[in-house]
Amino acid sequence: MQSSLKLVDCIIEVHDARIPLSGRNPLFQETLGLKPHLLVLNKMDLADLKERQKIIRHLEGEGLKNVIFTNCVKDENVKQIVPMVTELVGSSYRYHRGESLEYCIMVIGVPNVGKSSLINSLRRQHLRKGKATRVGGEPGITRAVMSRIQVCERPLMFLLDTPGVLAPRIESVETGLKLALCGTVLDHLVGEETLADYLLYTLNRHELFGYVQHYGLGEACDDIVSVLKRVAVKLGKTQKVKVLTGTGDVNVIQPNYPAAARDFLRTFRSGLLGPVMLDRDTLQSHPSAGAQGHRPAETDP
Repeated sequence: MQSSLKLVDCIIEVHDARIPLSGRNPLFQETLGLKPHLLVLNKMDLADLKERQKIIRHLEGEGLKNVIFTNCVKDENVKQIVPMVTELVGSSYRYHRGESLEYCIMVIGVPNVGKSSLINSLRRQHLRKGKATRVGGEPGITRAVMSRIQVCERPLMFLLDTPGVLAPRIESVETGLKLALCGTVLDHLVGEETLADYLLYTLNRHELFGYVQHYGLGEACDDIVSVLKRVAVKLGKTQKVKVLTGTGDVNVIQPNYPAAARDFLRTFRSGLLGPVMLDRDTLQSHPSAGAQGHRPAETDP
């Protein structure tokens, strides 16, 4: 990314709108220097943005003055990007530029936040063309800094897609779990049941009880084993297991916990459990003590 930097006029950093204040890679700022910078908070349809102004003020305090919320699947707010980039580049020093009138933009961000989707959305908007880059619902689809992709005719604008890059050290376990919940880390690296436990804890704390209705649980519950057992039974994800007892073999029905955890996570990520703001605590400078919900069991990193 650094070696491509001399060709670049502006950097678009894409991040997940559900975690607007955490999990961005701090090395980007150090490595990519003084280039004009636009932060695109994508997947806004999955985020609870009641406190949007507070988020924007918080980011301004960190020196991020140019922020756009988008939903690249439905091309929402994507039209704002080209004018803002044009303005940012116009008011900056284009050190290496002679008379060239084209713009080159680098798209960066942690994995699976929608960088490739943003490029495809811009092409749909400005060139009436579709996919130039592969996208996928899991991290790691884009693997190399790609060649320039044209996204606009007037002004002539090219984007460089880059692989998602996580910070080598994540600042806290909680930030790591938030990143994993948003799908920026492969689930099995954290453990699906650990993630499901953190998801249940978060939903209960935020009083988002959509999961109760979705899975027909009757009432909220903060015991992940009991929730996953009922999810598994509801989905028919059970298996017969032979158990040896003193009086002979007994067939026992056993829930498939990993499959139930996967379904719980998938349902959350697709927005079926309602929009969520995972950085709610950071936004509230004085988080109320004694919020409901149990702490997930501690696990070894």
